[in-house]
Amino acid sequence: MVNSESTVVSECLKLKRISIDTNYENVVYLHRECSIYRAEGFQALAKIEVFTNGHSIQATLNVVEDQAIVAIDQIGLSIDAFSSLGMPEGTSTYVRHAERPESIGVLFKKINGERLNKVEYNQIVSDISKLYYSKIELTAFLIATNQDEMDREEIYFLTDAMVSCGQRLNWFEHTVVDKHCIGGIPGNRTSMLIVPIVAAHGMLCPKTSSRAITSPAGTADTMEVLAKVELDDAALSEIVRKHRACLTWGGTANLSPADDVMISVERPLSLDSTTQMIASILSKKVAAGSTHLLLDIPIGPSAKVKSVPEAQRLRKLFEYVSSRMNLHLEVIITDGRQPIGKGIGPILEARDVMRVLENDPRAPDDLRHKALRLAGRMIEFDPDVKGGDGFSIARDILESGRALEKMNAIIDAQGRKAFDHNNPGLAKYVHEVKADKSGVITSIDNLQIARIARIAGAPKVPGAGVDLAFKLGDKVKVGDTLYRFYAEHHSDMIFTMQECQKASGYTVGESSELLHAFVEY
Repeated sequence: MVNSESTVVSECLKLKRISIDTNYENVVYLHRECSIYRAEGFQALAKIEVFTNGHSIQATLNVVEDQAIVAIDQIGLSIDAFSSLGMPEGTSTYVRHAERPESIGVLFKKINGERLNKVEYNQIVSDISKLYYSKIELTAFLIATNQDEMDREEIYFLTDAMVSCGQRLNWFEHTVVDKHCIGGIPGNRTSMLIVPIVAAHGMLCPKTSSRAITSPAGTADTMEVLAKVELDDAALSEIVRKHRACLTWGGTANLSPADDVMISVERPLSLDSTTQMIASILSKKVAAGSTHLLLDIPIGPSAKVKSVPEAQRLRKLFEYVSSRMNLHLEVIITDGRQPIGKGIGPILEARDVMRVLENDPRAPDDLRHKALRLAGRMIEFDPDVKGGDGFSIARDILESGRALEKMNAIIDAQGRKAFDHNNPGLAKYVHEVKADKSGVITSIDNLQIARIARIAGAPKVPGAGVDLAFKLGDKVKVGDTLYRFYAEHHSDMIFTMQECQKASGYTVGESSELLHAFVEY
């Protein structure tokens, strides 16, 4: 939103970069004694426009009283705002009242429960991607579109708008595959195994992943232990064309940028609504150029989806939106009763992944088996592969070492980091949580185990997290170590110990109390 500078009525202020991360929100800082702040309407949290030399941004006003932060004749911009404006420090800069984004009126329609059309969603998402919305306005939009507030066509409108506001890759191939899990299962790092397997088969798999929202690690967080994940468009394209795959963070590729802005609000709220999840996942996949997607929906008492009917309802929503987006989708419903693998947290999960790829006998069998099942289904996207043959092909690629070779090539291309899964560099404080009675592990609470890992410091501290010693159905004796948690700071260790004392996440009982596994569909 750029207006003519001929309308300037404010005095000139010198631009200053303020090293504050406001997480996808433009924030501007004025001193309380600045004459502009004293002008009508320039109160704290007001939206103002900052402009100079043909560049402008909208930002939320914060007021400071310390001249060490910003002087009376200066205007400070947060890291995001300074980057958005794109001008050097000291530039003569002006401010004025911001024009309200055109989509705010549409936002109020949705807040009032009205149905929005495609054009209206495009207006809202476009303004969100340009950082015109404050965090308060973003929160209002996310709550208004939460859960059952949107019909399936509105979810399609939102998804399509999120694709339209960013870059869309085109690989000029008939089959471009990807896999995604809806989340909620700690340690479920199958993507880091599936990608090298299907790429070794020859399929194109440009895997752009998110960082953790409510979990102890996302695929990007775990891959970042092994290699650089923040790549520009040119580097990403070169790696994919040469190696048939990548494992990167989607935020730097400008794919569905509004999604990253919305995640900045969803994360602190621990908000993970169905509608936003569908739009987020499918917009990123379509923008990344995928033609075929395998979607993993785990079911379990402490998973996001707790029953088969709920999973089927979600599957139909995904299928409807993906069909409107011309994306071929297959959904697989999996057992989500417990974490996958042993490690929970970036370094621990990277250790498990590398052990599977190296066919190490210490590798977690459940992670290996699930990755092979999913990779096999993806390989069957290949028209030259008969249905049912995918699993054996995937297993051969893994056991022959071809998947490890492909993963090493991807890691080297993205920028290898030093990592030894035999000495992975875990956080320095370690504490063991022990069984308080003998019996059988009858349940493991995914949510509580994830919470414990996050309190310990994951994913912010890569070496923090939880290392499981027992899984469902295992027999334990009183005093056995159920799991260890790792924390880098003493305070984190104390807080985590207190959380484990409230609830360990494990239930020990009789074998008859063990819930049956959900079969795959």
